[in-house]
Amino acid sequence: MTLPGPLGTPRRRGAAALAAAAVLGVLAVVLLGAGLARTGTGELRIPAAGPTTLLRILLLAGLAVAVGELAGARLAGPGPLPRPLAAPGALLAAAASAGLLLLLAAVSGLSLPVVYGLREGRLLLVTANACLLAAVCAASRRPGLAALPLAAAVVAEALRAHPETAGFGVGTGLTVVHLTGASLWTGTLLYVLRVLRLRGGGRGVLLRYARMAACVYAALAATGTASTLRRLPLEAVLATAYGRVLLVKLVLFGGASLLALAARSRLMSGADAEPPARVELAVLAVIVALSALLTVVPDPHWVRY
Repeated sequence: MTLPGPLGTPRRRGAAALAAAAVLGVLAVVLLGAGLARTGTGELRIPAAGPTTLLRILLLAGLAVAVGELAGARLAGPGPLPRPLAAPGALLAAAASAGLLLLLAAVSGLSLPVVYGLREGRLLLVTANACLLAAVCAASRRPGLAALPLAAAVVAEALRAHPETAGFGVGTGLTVVHLTGASLWTGTLLYVLRVLRLRGGGRGVLLRYARMAACVYAALAATGTASTLRRLPLEAVLATAYGRVLLVKLVLFGGASLLALAARSRLMSGADAEPPARVELAVLAVIVALSALLTVVPDPHWVRY
């Protein structure tokens, strides 16, 4: 008989090691990502790149937790459910949006009233208020109502990511679908793993998640490819920070895809699908960090060659 160590059973020690690895990967992106990506590109230093990346990560993570819980609660079926995290997740996203607003004012040297009048300032304000409303809805007796303000926050983020578009253009629409899909994949997987840990298993929950994840994956692959073709000139792939970060993200996306296939294969054969699913979640955490970094580095669409 193997006695549990200070961190519990071997499974829990493995989960703790994965979580630590994911945190280290995210911190590496925050502290080193922008500097390493622009080395040798001739691009100017990005003001407050680290804090901006960190706040963007918190925003995306908060949205993923809130959106994923809404979807995961429907997939969980009857049985005990883990402690709700949608409201804290939405509050985290709201706080990160407010932090980005304050950081924008500090970096630009403009007063808050002036920043509120800027396009990015207005969209950050919409995102913060929408996430705050989503947190109130998630904490109410009808948490499903949070879906509407969360959708508003996603649309505001998509509009902010495409300043070249005066209205709701193709690029914005692609980003709405992509951000929603990324939040569903990451957030719902986190919720499902929490359900499995609470119940000590649950093949039915994993099967329902796998069916949903297949549709989400197809949407992510299609919108990611279309956005890349629209936004990244071929000559900018290795010559810009954006292209380099995107390449690393694509490699990790491929790794997450293989892990998802491994989990599905084990699920179909009746084996334990949780180990590859946990590794998949750790990889997705780093992908979220790289997605945040992509919103910080210069957009190659505007770079002249």
